[in-house]
Amino acid sequence: MEPGACLAAFRDQPAWILVLSAIGFFSLLKGSIATLHWLFVSFLRPGKDLARYGSWAVVTGSTDGIGLSLAFQLARRGLNLVLVGRNPDKLRDVSAGIRDKYPKVRVETVLIDFAGDLIEGVGRLKTAIEGMNVGILVNNAGISYPYAKYFHEIDDELIRRLININVEGVTRVTHAVLPGMVERKRGAILNIGSAVSVVLTSEPLYAVYAATKSFVDYFSRCLHVEYKDKGIDVQCQVPLYVSTKMASIRRSSFLVPSADTYASAALRWIGYESTCTPYWPHSLVWCLASMLPAVAVEKWRLGFNLSIRKRGMLKEARKKEQ
Repeated sequence: MEPGACLAAFRDQPAWILVLSAIGFFSLLKGSIATLHWLFVSFLRPGKDLARYGSWAVVTGSTDGIGLSLAFQLARRGLNLVLVGRNPDKLRDVSAGIRDKYPKVRVETVLIDFAGDLIEGVGRLKTAIEGMNVGILVNNAGISYPYAKYFHEIDDELIRRLININVEGVTRVTHAVLPGMVERKRGAILNIGSAVSVVLTSEPLYAVYAATKSFVDYFSRCLHVEYKDKGIDVQCQVPLYVSTKMASIRRSSFLVPSADTYASAALRWIGYESTCTPYWPHSLVWCLASMLPAVAVEKWRLGFNLSIRKRGMLKEARKKEQ
């Protein structure tokens, strides 16, 4: 068929077919662009030179899990470290381990009990970093429930600790470190959030934890807009399950990476999107969850967390019997 005849046949189609064809074309184009972008940022986009932000990095919650892995990997990149934690023995051990492995890296430690006197602890941090070229802040310290519970079942102490550590701790540490970055006109802040605040529409039986992580995400988004023109990159990473003590998952897998695997991906994403999940299998789960009806995801999460609650209650009862 001649090109002119093809064009004429196309014009002869009913308007509704033309509209549907156009919608289908642009939907396909949008999906293709999104897929190519995902492939680029997941596998091809290079990580930034973290040393350009400054020669020091502050890492909270640096003695276990993701924070510990991030500390070692930042040291491997040649950054000096200020390790923040509440256990002096663990801080000493981690500091010694980093110095042994990376002799040229300087390591300082600051003791902060995020569930205790935060103002006093953050005051010690301010004194420790005075005059330092702190380029990176990692707000990793955080806690969750011991196991899934209905809101009326959690005690006042757990509520206080969740808010103090997950909300006030992130806020006050950022407030202490940020002014130096503003003065130097460069810096990067990495806040470790959770997928429960973004990927899921709700997280039943972890209500307060999920709400505190939603604060971290929104806090990060606001700071990202406030400070991006001042040379400071603020990002909230929202991982799904990672094999850590807090997640109570010992074995890593394809969908549940080890802390080291996650940390490697995390550092490569610093300085880009304000909210992201850097471990690419997690982003696939995010995509799948976004396509499912919210009611189906919420029903699944409720059932899943009820099973965690049951196991936790049984374990707690056995401890009381001993």
